[in-house]
Amino acid sequence: MKSAVIIPTYNECENIARLIADLRSLPHNLSVIVVDDNSPDGTGAIAAACAASDAQVQAIHRPAKLGLGTAHIAGFKLALAGGFDQILTMDADYSHHPRYIDGLLQLGATHDLVIGSRYVPGGAVVGSSALRRALSRAANRTAQMVLHLQAGDCTAGFRCYSSAVLHAIQPETIRSEGYSFLIELLWRAQHSGWRISELPITFEDRRFGQSKISAREIFKALATVVRLYQNQGNAGNFVELAKGSTRGSH
Repeated sequence: MKSAVIIPTYNECENIARLIADLRSLPHNLSVIVVDDNSPDGTGAIAAACAASDAQVQAIHRPAKLGLGTAHIAGFKLALAGGFDQILTMDADYSHHPRYIDGLLQLGATHDLVIGSRYVPGGAVVGSSALRRALSRAANRTAQMVLHLQAGDCTAGFRCYSSAVLHAIQPETIRSEGYSFLIELLWRAQHSGWRISELPITFEDRRFGQSKISAREIFKALATVVRLYQNQGNAGNFVELAKGSTRGSH
């Protein structure tokens, strides 16, 4: 199967070239799509240079910092147009380590959405502050309880999607951002009956660059949970789209 990984970036000049090289050296002939939001530190130019020297690296340059959700959507559109069967997403800061790509792809051969999870047995978090860990745990537990999500890590951005699930759940219609976008993608996939699995990972806080995660993002995610709870009836719209796929059943 053809596989591609989408990497949204903003000010990741210390990491992006090394990450692209590490991903391209994996034994999967993995294509790389960088979606850069006009990083002032030159991340976009570095990605463009990598793309110029490797046909399996592509760089999308956006005019401003437009957000994680729309960055994912831009990457999804390009990957689906390119005929990729498995589409991964990950951060550029090595908190999502390339060593887990093989496990995600293997599980992705039999599941439609695989999550690199901090919060299942075998998963861990290293280097994050106590406040950040507490906020993340709170967002996850709230999403699980209120929306009955079965995944242990509902806000993780380290994922592997089948092309079929992305066609069905229509991420381009989601207007949520950040963690909120990731929660809504998972909510749509679960309520449509797609096969979901988790791979334990160790999430290591970034060594270079500055974190973009804030308490505000967590609270926006909680607001999205409330909105989705109030619109549970709309989840059935995606079930019908899933029925025509042989991969859409457990």
